[in-house]
Amino acid sequence: MHRHFGFGRAHHGRHGFGFHHHEGGRGRHGMRRMFDHGDLRFVVLKLIAEKPRHGYDLIKAIEEASGGAYAPSPGVIYPTLTLLEDMGMVTATIEGAKKLYAITDEGQAYLAANEPGVAGLFGRMAEAASRSTMFSPQILRARENLRTALKLKTTGQALTQDQIAVICDALDAAASAIERA
Repeated sequence: MHRHFGFGRAHHGRHGFGFHHHEGGRGRHGMRRMFDHGDLRFVVLKLIAEKPRHGYDLIKAIEEASGGAYAPSPGVIYPTLTLLEDMGMVTATIEGAKKLYAITDEGQAYLAANEPGVAGLFGRMAEAASRSTMFSPQILRARENLRTALKLKTTGQALTQDQIAVICDALDAAASAIERA
């Protein structure tokens, strides 16, 4: 039984293979939309073909590849992974509380048949990364560390006024240091 992703059959757009030219649709940072409907499936499939991955790993890999211009939410990635699994393009194994996704032979064949379009998607992400002034792996790591520390400190228990003052002072000092950089 031959399966399809459900795109690229009836409407091939300007570039073929179901990959479409982006005329409008501005997203984060005022850029044109990173992907048209269905394109993310190819990106996810290609990244899984490189090495088996967890959903969170895919989110980070896409954000890195696009220079921080696009990071899919879990609400986009996990349904895409489920769809790819249902279509026989990937398989999932359970590792602790996480699923590890690997590409199937059918997924490899489909990816190979659509290589020009897939290469175009990754080219578009590389172009966005080269234009992005907001992305640095070191800054991304530090920002995530700050976000995690703040979330852990501010959820669960009530903070004292002294704790609130210390947190505000630290955030204000960080903002000032960034502005001076």
